[in-house]
Amino acid sequence: MSAREILLSERYGAAQTALAPDWNPIIEQMLSHRSVRAFLPDPVTEGQLEAMIAAAQSASSSSNLHAWSVVAVQDADRRSALAELAGGQAHIRQAPLQLVWLADLVRLEQIAVQVGRPCAALDFLEMFLVAAIDAALAAQNAAVAAESLGLGTVYIGAMRNRPEDVARILGLPPKVVAVFGMCVGHPDPASPASIKPRPAQPVVLHRETYSPDQAMGGVPAYDAAMTAFYAAQGMKVHGTWSVHSAKRIAGPDSLSGRDRLVEALRNLGFPLR
Repeated sequence: MSAREILLSERYGAAQTALAPDWNPIIEQMLSHRSVRAFLPDPVTEGQLEAMIAAAQSASSSSNLHAWSVVAVQDADRRSALAELAGGQAHIRQAPLQLVWLADLVRLEQIAVQVGRPCAALDFLEMFLVAAIDAALAAQNAAVAAESLGLGTVYIGAMRNRPEDVARILGLPPKVVAVFGMCVGHPDPASPASIKPRPAQPVVLHRETYSPDQAMGGVPAYDAAMTAFYAAQGMKVHGTWSVHSAKRIAGPDSLSGRDRLVEALRNLGFPLR
């Protein structure tokens, strides 16, 4: 089998037989993505970090506002403190670099003050969304760059579990909040990560208009694919992907503290009007 056939098979299972995508080394690298949660102690070099940030800054930015920032955390004690706030995830301690991606509106506020212009729009939900989306676009570019350099990454959404405490540890001013983290390091070959299956493309790809039936049509096959993946990885996940997903959205208690995110954001200077 070719590299394309192997990667498509790992990503889509039997559904890949209907696909004939165009292909190049960049697409091959992106389809090779896997979340890494076991790292060697080798540091991420300054050159690697600079390449990741250059890639991040090359992402699209809404209205060219650059409403994001990132904190590179290499200090072991600070990584450990962040790990505790994120539910004790060991890979945050283990990875030599934690990138904490920020929705950052304070820079725009300061620019407005400098040029003597009002900045009342920063208080509205739209501007928070702009900042969060900008951060996500930048981070994904950085992740692709990291993987192209032989590094591994995994996103850490649990940076939103206790946003005020994360802000304190990182010295964030008002109107700046951590939207997610990212572990970066050299993957440990003794604990290799695997490519996680994705639903067949018709589950997410609609043409012209949205089709609810189409969106649900591939879910049973994806349940089966993920059940096989859980078993192969020795993961103790009870029930299908559908059951697991339903548990994650069951109610406030399933949000790991993020049910108070609006309150936390307002405490951190985001009125969200």
